[in-house]
Amino acid sequence: MSDAYLQLDKLTLAYGDTVAVKDLDLSIAKGELVALLGPSGCGKTTTMRAIAGLLNPASGRINLDGAEITRVSANRRAVGLVFQSYALFPHLTVYENVAFGLRLKRLRGQDLDGKVNAGLKSVGLAKFSGRKPGELSGGQQQRVALARSMVMEPKVLLLDEPLSNLDARLRLEMRAELQRVQKETGVTMIFVTHDQAEALALADRIIVMLNGGIEQIGTPEDIYNKPVSSFVADFVGFENIFALKDGKLATPNGPVALSAAAPDDAAGLAWRPRAVILGSGPFQGTVRGTSFAGNSREYLLDSALGPIKAEVDAALPQHKLGSTIAFDLPVAVSASLKRFG
Repeated sequence: MSDAYLQLDKLTLAYGDTVAVKDLDLSIAKGELVALLGPSGCGKTTTMRAIAGLLNPASGRINLDGAEITRVSANRRAVGLVFQSYALFPHLTVYENVAFGLRLKRLRGQDLDGKVNAGLKSVGLAKFSGRKPGELSGGQQQRVALARSMVMEPKVLLLDEPLSNLDARLRLEMRAELQRVQKETGVTMIFVTHDQAEALALADRIIVMLNGGIEQIGTPEDIYNKPVSSFVADFVGFENIFALKDGKLATPNGPVALSAAAPDDAAGLAWRPRAVILGSGPFQGTVRGTSFAGNSREYLLDSALGPIKAEVDAALPQHKLGSTIAFDLPVAVSASLKRFG
């Protein structure tokens, strides 16, 4: 990106002789909310640690706001970090936790009071300044950790799996809270997650990582609807994924022709369960599993193509276990994959 605020240039990161990230190039604009998404071991947390200054690169450069910070110490690079565990001091009050970093910068008196109180107000905790972390809910502790980082006025705020310790209801609340704080302050925010739903809900852009490299970069809509590889398709919920060979689906029982021509440049095709048409089509499947999912019903079919997962409206008549159903995989609603395997 031409307006890069944070730039990683050919960044290689290693633990001893083990290379975790190799030749990583990444540009992030000022004010973006970006997700590093991927499975455990893909390099996302290692990349975040390097940006924070907690890991020295084996090679490459990190530039922030026009200055190189590759070898700048963590406490001098204006990067905030919210840990997965929150890392609050249990013996200090909420006020003192938020004030901790500011005191190290020798802020005192009214200046300190003003910044701490403004920080607590920004995350809705102004009335909790005298409490200890153990007296707060998980979501409130997360907000304290967020306020503690934000009062330091970082150029970039990093969050390591920020919602993983919260229950489902609190995760939804904190998603909205993170978005609100980020949009109101304009801080550049990068969060690390293995949860694709979290990344899709929060981020302006998603960087999908695999084996220490970038597999795909795009908006949530791009990642969700237009995965470029079989890995990304599988990671974001495409459960019917096939390689193509000579324009036909490669299946355990040999190549199978489609009802329409596949794109010439496609290495594979993928369908979400919702895209599978049940009740008509050139293929046959036997119902081996069915489950009710509220507004929809999910089916697992055995077929000559291999296992097929389908989802239909729950209001439709139910197909019984062992019954045979015609189905189709319409090319028009498939994701065309540029890379397979």
